Amino acid sequence: MDLSVIVLLSLCGFLRGQETTDPISLDDCCKDGKERGQESQDCTSLPLISESTTCRIAQEQCCTAVLEDNVCTSGINMAKDQGSCDALLSSSTCETKTAKTCCECCLLGRAAQERGLSCDLTLAVWYQCGLVSRACCVDRSPNSDGKPAPELPSQGDAQNTEEQCKAAGCSQSCVNGSCTCSVGYKLKADRKTCEDINECLLGSHQCSGGERCINTLGSFRCQRVISCGTGYELTDNNKCEDIDECETSTHNCGAELECQNTVGSFRCRPRMQCGVGFIQDALGSCIDINECLSVTGPCPSGHMCFNTVGSYTCQRHSVTCGRGYHLNADGSRCVDIDECAGPDNSCDGHGCINLVGSFRCECRAGFIFNSISRSCEDINECRNYPGRLCAHKCENILGSYKCSCTMGFKLSADGRNCDDLNECESSPCSQECANVYGSYQCYCRRGYQLSDVDGITCEDIDECALPTGGHICSYRCHNTPGSFHCTCPITGYALAPNGRSCQDIDECVTSTHSCSESESCFNIQGGYKCLNFDCPANYRRSGDTRCERLPCNQTSECLALPVRITYYHLTFPTKIPIPTNIFRMGPSNSALGDDIEVAIVDGNQGGYFAAKRVEHGGILVVQKPIALPQDFEISLEMKLRRFGHLSVYLFKIRLFVTPDELSHVSE
Repeated sequence: MDLSVIVLLSLCGFLRGQETTDPISLDDCCKDGKERGQESQDCTSLPLISESTTCRIAQEQCCTAVLEDNVCTSGINMAKDQGSCDALLSSSTCETKTAKTCCECCLLGRAAQERGLSCDLTLAVWYQCGLVSRACCVDRSPNSDGKPAPELPSQGDAQNTEEQCKAAGCSQSCVNGSCTCSVGYKLKADRKTCEDINECLLGSHQCSGGERCINTLGSFRCQRVISCGTGYELTDNNKCEDIDECETSTHNCGAELECQNTVGSFRCRPRMQCGVGFIQDALGSCIDINECLSVTGPCPSGHMCFNTVGSYTCQRHSVTCGRGYHLNADGSRCVDIDECAGPDNSCDGHGCINLVGSFRCECRAGFIFNSISRSCEDINECRNYPGRLCAHKCENILGSYKCSCTMGFKLSADGRNCDDLNECESSPCSQECANVYGSYQCYCRRGYQLSDVDGITCEDIDECALPTGGHICSYRCHNTPGSFHCTCPITGYALAPNGRSCQDIDECVTSTHSCSESESCFNIQGGYKCLNFDCPANYRRSGDTRCERLPCNQTSECLALPVRITYYHLTFPTKIPIPTNIFRMGPSNSALGDDIEVAIVDGNQGGYFAAKRVEHGGILVVQKPIALPQDFEISLEMKLRRFGHLSVYLFKIRLFVTPDELSHVSE
């Protein structure tokens, strides 16, 4: 009602100040809660549209406000339609209590109006009760506002009226200087702002019985709440229409019976018609008619009637008594037999009422009188009222019924409903337990998995043995209870910060190598190499990796030697893509007409490499897969003819091929 809406708006303002970073506004959260409240969902277990706590609160409270409003409206409608709240006394649910409160408070307002009292209730009742009472009182008053109608301005005041409307600041419209509202709205106390009229609360709607009024802005809508019942279906226009069970073949008539549709049901009629003197029972059997028991009697006066199969015969009068009669003491006439007389009457302990020539049983609760067998038969309540007596299972017993619950539930105190059984209270799980409706679910902590055998025991997960276990650690995986840890080779590697990968240790940077001062350290995957070189005769060292030829005395042997010898160091893993270019060479500058030749002159015994001529130089290519880690020393020669002069350059390339995976590294 109005109070809950005011509280919710205040809460939304507070929460909006608390959470301004949530991409979903609190208005959206409240709107979602209202829509689910209209669908009568459980407000305590709504699907969340945001991880925000304040959004969840707005959802639940707006949903609760709509549900309470609808329940209260049904109570007000009962007070207006029936003038009594007695129908709400048979249940003690929360919804029934709310409806009963609104119903009784509406009766208070109507009583005040009938006695000519003020609609503002002076009793110390709940605030919402006061609102409902006043609404029902005002609804029945001749003048709902209690104020005289405003007078229309004269022709001479038209200009003043227009100026008054401009100054009034009306939220919707202005007439003759006074604020007015559209249909479905009313003025607030400030006489300027219009608010929605809750036709459902005031009872000014036109919803018929079996329909629920739902308030909308400026209007209302009617929604059917009572099912059509067995034998009817709800159409698109909110009306109940009869189901033709015979046409839809949803009847249960036997092969010897034919189906005849009736309003809300059907009848099974026998295909075979009985002849004269017989009548058909409900099962289609032909039963003989006792014509002698008719009111007028078929025989003439002075004759006695004797029933025969399918007919009767008349004989001249002799004292013979029919069923339900016996001769009197002198044998002159037949008198009624009192079947109810004596301690053992014909009704087997039920009430017995004697009739002329017959009797009738007054059956106890839970029994019904069978006029054919003339006995009290047990009523099967479970079959006659399926799904209406017990929440789960119904078992018929003599004269009554008994309710029971399915596994995971226990019978409520009322003996009809079933409450969820919290199995987790008995600690059935080895680690974590979550109660669910009608059952429970066991959960395991991280690093454990639920046993497939019993579903309650948590077993350690061997992460290293999983199908993806080989990829958990880059080198070796060691399982521990509930977890695992990774290790790397003893030398050359260190565990990365992610705890799974192994990082190569650059011994040359960390100065953890064992190279001498005359050697240079070259880092490779998982280790290092100590390298040095000496220039051959007729060469001098001109850099860290270069030897220059000494000046020649124009001898052919000296001029045939390389002008420069350069040393290079390369490393790459095995199984690199084939082909792969690993080294490029060429003159530092190019000139028109340069002629370049490249060739491997030493170190390619396995044929893994090839030298190829490219524009302005040459490249060294891996042309054959290298499966195993090994070292190579390739001598690559480049000949340059420029302006008729030949120059030779030699490249000494040391190649260190390392394992492509840590699994191939031995500790």
